Amino acid sequence: MTHAHPALLVLVRHAESARNIAKKGSVYFADDAARQVLRGVPDHLVELTPDGHKQAVQTGQGIRDRFGVFDHVFTSGYARTEQTAQGILEAYPAAERDRMRVKSELFIRERDPGFAYDMTTAEAEAAFPWLNEYWQTFGGFMARPPGGESLADVTGRVHTFLNELFRDHAGQKIMVVTHGGTLRCFRFLLEGWSYSQVQRRPEGGAPENCGVTTYRDAGDGLVLEDYNRVYWTVGSSTDGI
Repeated sequence: MTHAHPALLVLVRHAESARNIAKKGSVYFADDAARQVLRGVPDHLVELTPDGHKQAVQTGQGIRDRFGVFDHVFTSGYARTEQTAQGILEAYPAAERDRMRVKSELFIRERDPGFAYDMTTAEAEAAFPWLNEYWQTFGGFMARPPGGESLADVTGRVHTFLNELFRDHAGQKIMVVTHGGTLRCFRFLLEGWSYSQVQRRPEGGAPENCGVTTYRDAGDGLVLEDYNRVYWTVGSSTDGI
């Protein structure tokens, strides 16, 4: 049988990052003290916390037990996704790791957060007093952070990645380690969500750190099998990128 898509697609949100902890689920830093831990660190260099490394290793054990060896593993190239993938792959013996090709892919990076990336809540409200009303009007999928990307913009990148995945990796087992916002874009495309669906939080909530979402080949396309399964028992998940 000829497949026009992967046989298995496993999406994993990265493990707990230092920025997750510093921002505690907020859009901005609460104050300057919270910001100082990571001030000046660009998004692609933010690393995992010690608990995040443990989450990745525990998740790898669950993924190997359930899915076995993958043909390809993709990350966004950001430190936190590369470190998560490394932790997951520690669960595999060297001979199995050697069979899996690991590659970073720019198209599946997180949204560009824009000019307010390092701002506190007070600073962002002073700099962009109109932003909250704009966000309420357009919603979290269409609205763009000042100088950044909307999730709709990110969806265009993910669409390109999926087209290449379907073209080049038909019938294969694929794991993708990415980000919370990007994962929502994957779901929008793979599950055929409407705009109203994607504006809301997904059923079951935002993906946990190292939450695992699975799609399998149903003959005529990929079908959601499982959303946001968690295999780790250490630390705590914090919403955010």
